Amino acid sequence: MQSSESSPRFRSTTIVAVRRDGKAAMAGDGQVSFGQTVMKGTARKVRRIADGKVVVGFAGATADAFTLLERFEAKIKEHRGTLQRAAVELAKDWRTDRYLRRLEAMMIVMNDETTLLLSGTGDVVEPDEGVVAIGSGGPFALAAARALYRHTDHDAPTIAREALQMAAEICVYTNDQIVLEEL
Repeated sequence: MQSSESSPRFRSTTIVAVRRDGKAAMAGDGQVSFGQTVMKGTARKVRRIADGKVVVGFAGATADAFTLLERFEAKIKEHRGTLQRAAVELAKDWRTDRYLRRLEAMMIVMNDETTLLLSGTGDVVEPDEGVVAIGSGGPFALAAARALYRHTDHDAPTIAREALQMAAEICVYTNDQIVLEEL
């Protein structure tokens, strides 16, 4: 990651996933920014794979995220749809492979039973509460989702959408072009 403002970087994404009362939802915004310029407002960063049984959301460098998405989809097929095993195997490859180690992205993956956060440091984390978020606006969406989760009786899709909407009002790298997938 570059810290110099003289070298603009692509910034994008807020992804939030919520699981409550047997329902799961993941929402992502559509903004891709380069430095201080919005390059695209309708990117689709939440997708279904594995015949619609798995939802994946990714944040980070676009090409890196797509590379990881393809690798994860291959791992899901290789491990016959077992989310945890596919996630652990991808995380191992991501951490040890010379090429993959350089990728700058994070992913949230979920199926009807489990939600996991994957990172390039080898992390595969299942959140304690039914809420997790990543990306530029991730901390804002996470705070909003936790507050809604704890203090309302809203369902998972409503919490995910509202949390992302709140993040879009605060984070300049997040917009309100929301893609929501439910399981």
